[in-house]
Amino acid sequence: MLKLKRLLVANRGEIAVRIIRACRELGIETVAVYSTADAESLPTRMADRAICIGPPPAAKSYLLRESLITAALRSGCEAIHPGVGFLSESAAFATDAADAGILFIGPRPETLALLGDKIAARREAKRQGLPVTPGTEDAVRDGEACLAAAREVGYPVIVKAAAGGGGKGMRIVRGPEEAAESIALAQREAGAAFGDSRVFIERYVENPRHVELQLLGDGKGGAAALGERDCTVQKQHQKLIEESPSPGLSPAMREDMARGAVNLFRALKYQGAGTVEFLVQGDEFYFMEVNARLQVEHPVTEMVTGIDLVRQQVLACCEGRIEVDCAPRGAEPAWAERRGWAVECRINAASPGKVTRLEVPGGPGIRFDSFLYPGCTVPPYYDALAAKVIAWAADRLSALDRMDRALSELVIEGLKTNQAEQRAIIKDEVFRGGHFGTEFYGSGKW
Repeated sequence: MLKLKRLLVANRGEIAVRIIRACRELGIETVAVYSTADAESLPTRMADRAICIGPPPAAKSYLLRESLITAALRSGCEAIHPGVGFLSESAAFATDAADAGILFIGPRPETLALLGDKIAARREAKRQGLPVTPGTEDAVRDGEACLAAAREVGYPVIVKAAAGGGGKGMRIVRGPEEAAESIALAQREAGAAFGDSRVFIERYVENPRHVELQLLGDGKGGAAALGERDCTVQKQHQKLIEESPSPGLSPAMREDMARGAVNLFRALKYQGAGTVEFLVQGDEFYFMEVNARLQVEHPVTEMVTGIDLVRQQVLACCEGRIEVDCAPRGAEPAWAERRGWAVECRINAASPGKVTRLEVPGGPGIRFDSFLYPGCTVPPYYDALAAKVIAWAADRLSALDRMDRALSELVIEGLKTNQAEQRAIIKDEVFRGGHFGTEFYGSGKW
């Protein structure tokens, strides 16, 4: 029986619902937080208690560290789960929680600080034997430095924000005439988005696959690999469809990825769930970054392993253990048992609105994660993600067919969504063939 009795869910939407459900199974009371725009949201209805933390803008509510810490203290919460996005990878928030005597369900502040700096993360990954794309070891200050780096690395190159993510602070440079303008734009965007204008240069990998490896760490040097997810189908650097396993990975590459990723997590004494992201091109793969948190697409891993990742996060942070075998440092990676194939489609709302009708898909191998209910209002202030449909089957094509069936059953009225677009992708011959890269979505079909 866990000693933890009450936990604050420092997030909103479907991920807040997911955390509340896991805590309920663990016997942990939950306190939801909400902005005034989310007063009638599903998490506020499901949690044992709900506290308003401010007006609709995230900067005045879900991103306000002081309000979240105050809410946790006043409601008697012993822990905070940050969910995804918002403050989930904030070293400052994790430090605030620790200073207040509250357990942060996630990696330690020093781990978040290191991995949040993409330049430092690249160096550490390289030390642990992971291949990184050719690029600069330090931040690049101006156009001249960009030109020098590009000459050494070879065009095209990509300028990336050191503190970045989600496509912000990124610019592709295909020739010397673009260098000065691109680096200036990337620096301005990075400064505005992250409060850190540092950028670095990498060789731009054309039309790669985007593959990420899910890991768990016990916080004491033990780590286990739970298999990879393919997140190659993206629109403007935002993932649309994820699946596990990846149709583009050889067994040898999978093992090599896992060996380096597990060593990285062991060296960091990583605590909880995290994902190492890679770019794959042909027979080569390159470390890209670590997402030091739960991922939106975590359900596909749960479907193929049967492991509740939120539960494992709580156990790792509360008790220093995970319910997955961990091999010692230097040994071969410990793998969780996996079976079948799982696919996730993100259902995004194109605009805010009120849900007037909702019919949820079901049947064998189908999971539906959402915060929607008939009569609820989707506000305009936050991420467009409204629901996730996950399908599992024994093999990839069967899982895709099952997904098509599930999407045909899903009815959401009152909102305009990308549901039809997702069905078109699932049925597409190139997608079903499994041979595509990140430029697939931009092919003009959609």
